[in-house]
Amino acid sequence: MAAPALTSDCPATAIPAGTHVTLPAGTAVRIMQTLGGHVTVSTADGLYRIDRAHAAAVPGYEPAPEAAPAAAADGPFREEDVWETLKTCFDPEIPVNIVDLGLIYDLAVEDAANGRKKVEVKMTLTAPGCGMGPVIAEDARRKIAALPSVAEARVLIVWDPVWSPHMISPAGRTKLGLE
Repeated sequence: MAAPALTSDCPATAIPAGTHVTLPAGTAVRIMQTLGGHVTVSTADGLYRIDRAHAAAVPGYEPAPEAAPAAAADGPFREEDVWETLKTCFDPEIPVNIVDLGLIYDLAVEDAANGRKKVEVKMTLTAPGCGMGPVIAEDARRKIAALPSVAEARVLIVWDPVWSPHMISPAGRTKLGLE
């Protein structure tokens, strides 16, 4: 049986290079992962991350509601909401969120106008040469900035300390079959 094919041209990001490409309609794809609101597909040429906005071109992809914390539109800022939001962000090759992977090193909060907050996150990647870093960081930044009590969000990629598998949380280790 032939693999399902894209129903239309589809913007995508090549994994792990991080380069933007357009996969043409008719490209055979196999869904590898659908976490964080995006879909990772395998083609004859490699792996690609397709943003939720373009995933309708992927046959068999049924988007789940985008997971986000239940932050009240008029409620006070809660740091827990930021952490829960970060747990909706995934490396497109690894089925564990960036918090449980141990990629988040620091979360700083400052006051902003109108009682809202500025949030800055320092994160790392599992490998220094990963071209997907800016894509993952932007996904995290966009989701944090969408929280009602956040006025501004920044996500910085840092390399100190160097990430290692021992930084994975117990929940992440279980998900990856490491325990």
